[in-house]
Amino acid sequence: MSSGPSFSVWDYVVFTLMLVVSAGIGVYYAFAGGGQSSSADFLVGGRSMTAVPVALSLTASFMSAITVLGTPVEVYQYGAIFILICFSYVLMVAVSSEIFLPIFYRLGITSTYEYLEMRYNKVIRLFGTVLFIIQTVLYTGLVIYAPALALNQVTGVDLWGAVMSTGVVCTLYCTLGGLKAVVWTDVFQVGIMLAGLLAVIVQSVLLQGGISTIISDSAQGGRLNLWDFDPNPLRRHTFWSITIGGTFLWTSVYGINQAQVQRYISCKSLFHAKMALYINLVSLWVISLCSVFCGLCLYSVYKNCDPWTAKKVSAQDQLMPYLVLDILSEYPGLPGLFVAAAYSGTLSTVSSSVNALAAVTITDLMCPYLSLSERQLSWASKGISVFYGVVCIGMAGLASLMGGMLQAAISIVGVIGGPLLGLFSLGVLFSCANTKGGLAGLLSGLALSLWVCIGAQIYPPQPENSRPLPLMTHGCNFSMAPEGTNWTANMDFIMKEKNLQRPFLADNWYSLSYLYFGPLGTVTVIGVGLIISILSGGRQTKLQPGLMLSKEDLTCYKAYNAFKEKVSGSSGKLDLVQELEKSFGKTNLAFCDVELSTQTVP
Repeated sequence: MSSGPSFSVWDYVVFTLMLVVSAGIGVYYAFAGGGQSSSADFLVGGRSMTAVPVALSLTASFMSAITVLGTPVEVYQYGAIFILICFSYVLMVAVSSEIFLPIFYRLGITSTYEYLEMRYNKVIRLFGTVLFIIQTVLYTGLVIYAPALALNQVTGVDLWGAVMSTGVVCTLYCTLGGLKAVVWTDVFQVGIMLAGLLAVIVQSVLLQGGISTIISDSAQGGRLNLWDFDPNPLRRHTFWSITIGGTFLWTSVYGINQAQVQRYISCKSLFHAKMALYINLVSLWVISLCSVFCGLCLYSVYKNCDPWTAKKVSAQDQLMPYLVLDILSEYPGLPGLFVAAAYSGTLSTVSSSVNALAAVTITDLMCPYLSLSERQLSWASKGISVFYGVVCIGMAGLASLMGGMLQAAISIVGVIGGPLLGLFSLGVLFSCANTKGGLAGLLSGLALSLWVCIGAQIYPPQPENSRPLPLMTHGCNFSMAPEGTNWTANMDFIMKEKNLQRPFLADNWYSLSYLYFGPLGTVTVIGVGLIISILSGGRQTKLQPGLMLSKEDLTCYKAYNAFKEKVSGSSGKLDLVQELEKSFGKTNLAFCDVELSTQTVP
């Protein structure tokens, strides 16, 4: 723990208030409107949610403490090129809303992995479910532990006290209030996250003498490295790796991940579901821009005295909490607000994960094999939420073995999410894909992604590929040796010493940018899947209707038809929004109140 300012009573009050409000929302939805009387109410909010709260919940689900603490450090060390991830958000929203969302919504499924059984078979559905559970538990463990450790080292907040409070509060409101509680706490927590980031930005701008000073310092320090079009896939961050790799990564999250799809299908119409995605795009931009600018503020403040090289913090993930206490400690409650922002990100992600894990366990692992009444399903959903809350807290202990927050999180999502995205894409886009092709592709993509990811952990990329920017200490007003230490120069020396015996693959295959782990898995699954499917007679595959993407699913096609009718005058005066609402599933029987009933829908 660093010396200097620490948490005050008011900081603890603000932090505790955030936890109490989050838990209170869960208690409210446990009893509002008759409570969570069925598994449909608990898992998909009774399919009655509207676009705006779902949009903010979509943002909160994966904009975790890793965003609040990790992204600024990424910018501080490697530059603001990471802001190009905003381009990938646009592509992700277009692909998710036009390709995957219409199919999942039309089928009326609760778990995305139900689609895998409809399209392939039960074995692949089970495989997909297990992979999702592994991915989510690992990711959630990192999300709980990493910010708790960073905040503990700097602010003195008790490490396991923070881990346990996060897990217990999440489990409480997930278990009591179900998806509605998760969505509305996410809305509250997005507001807290934004407030915490803005507090840091405003105070940094005031201290540094304006935004222009921060931009000027960043430019002089090489942090405004936005346009790097180097096509080399070994480069850690370039325009291509961030936009292409980021698109695959975030499509695997927003297109097929249960935590996100569960929110779409909770909307009362497909129109609301698509609108939620597009509104979510704006909030993603806002959070990302704020977190990247926080990184520029961090550099501007410490451009001449890097706290990490100067041994004021023990890990770079602690730089943001260190900055907060350094510049906001004079204002009681504001450091607490930032910590609340970090933990709001954690709470929103963990609660989304726990709710999604409960949904896939009930839908994919219990319902197909057990005959349970609606009341038993409701209680089982709550019991499983408690179980996964405990598992995720336990998994937080393993997170200490991983590297920096942001890269570790993206690697976990990419390695497993990439192959799963390939499996779904294969089924949605190619009618010739069959079970043999799907399974062979999934295993191949997963093996390849794991191979390169594990190799990258054993043999980290050379500095010429990761390209960290200089961090200086010549302006520090305390004694340290040697004067003016440059972290980049030290790291170059350490890496050269360490990597004298590196094998050939280490500087080629294992040095692949971590952002390409996902695309590698996706492309492998589709390529291998198509070849095996065609060789095993996939062209004769007979599919149920509704499992493939069709032109009628596309918004542009619906709008074109509506416009064509308007111009031809065949339908008189036309309300385009009303027509889109009508064609987006309002009359689909899958979304009537009896959708999850055991009775047959006439």
